[in-house]
Amino acid sequence: MLRIIVRKFLEVSFFILFITFIGFAFVRMAPGDPALTILNVDELSVSQEQIETLREDMGFNDPLLVQYGRWLLDFVQLDFGESYVTGQKVTDMMLAGLPATLELGAGSLIVMILIALPLGSLSALYRNSWVDQISRSLSIIGAAVPSFLLGLLLIDLFGVRLQWLPTMGRDGFLHLLLPSLTLGLAISSVYVRLLRSSLLDAYGQEFIQSSRARGIPESRIFFRHAFRYSLPPVITVFGVSIGSLIGGVLVIEVLFAYPGLGKMVVDAIKQRDYPFIQGYILLMGLVVFLVNTCVDLSYRFFHPEVRQQEKENVE
Repeated sequence: MLRIIVRKFLEVSFFILFITFIGFAFVRMAPGDPALTILNVDELSVSQEQIETLREDMGFNDPLLVQYGRWLLDFVQLDFGESYVTGQKVTDMMLAGLPATLELGAGSLIVMILIALPLGSLSALYRNSWVDQISRSLSIIGAAVPSFLLGLLLIDLFGVRLQWLPTMGRDGFLHLLLPSLTLGLAISSVYVRLLRSSLLDAYGQEFIQSSRARGIPESRIFFRHAFRYSLPPVITVFGVSIGSLIGGVLVIEVLFAYPGLGKMVVDAIKQRDYPFIQGYILLMGLVVFLVNTCVDLSYRFFHPEVRQQEKENVE
């Protein structure tokens, strides 16, 4: 157990160093000058000498590795710095925007589950039937339509023409419906096809045929054996695609003006707010790492033989 903990600690340490340095380097190579943002030159006339003085004071003229080392030292002390735009602590800003992003992520996952589980299961149970044909057609259409275009179509239908749902902001459950529906529909198409394929593979296994031969009811075979057998590939793909889900949340937050971390980081990129961008990269990187770690651990539940193999390797 101690060896696993040490290994995970080393993995997360290397992962943090890698993503933060790559993000640090790319952000600073982007065009634009954060000194202009801090001085707010759009509203205040400043000289080039003042700009250069501020750049020197803020350390923008230092080598990249020196700047990164200074940020890393602050990070070890749990100090993410202050926003160049608002002057607030980055930690406070992320805590303020995190609930909205979590709401949108959770809502889209619920929509995805409500669509993917029944459609994928029915497609496998009634293979080549009209249900299967409709399910596969919908999944292909969903995969072909970009999430932002789907969002625009839903805004036009439910927000403009029918005027049933609000299309901007965050003020209660109704404001969450359209963004969650948009992202949930966009990502569900992948899991409908994957679950169908996994279930068909499960029904081809010998233990399913043996269960039927013993007279076990079909419903019990599905829930106790076939469905459980089909979940690991689906969970694996979810772990791999969590980065795409984060990117989708960002796009949807901007489209619907939803005040979460995604919209905040887009605004920060426009304003060259380096501390917030760096904090967002770190937070999302940790989310990806934790989700993939949970996916790895889930294999021990769905596949007991994995636990047995690890036990034999230790012995």
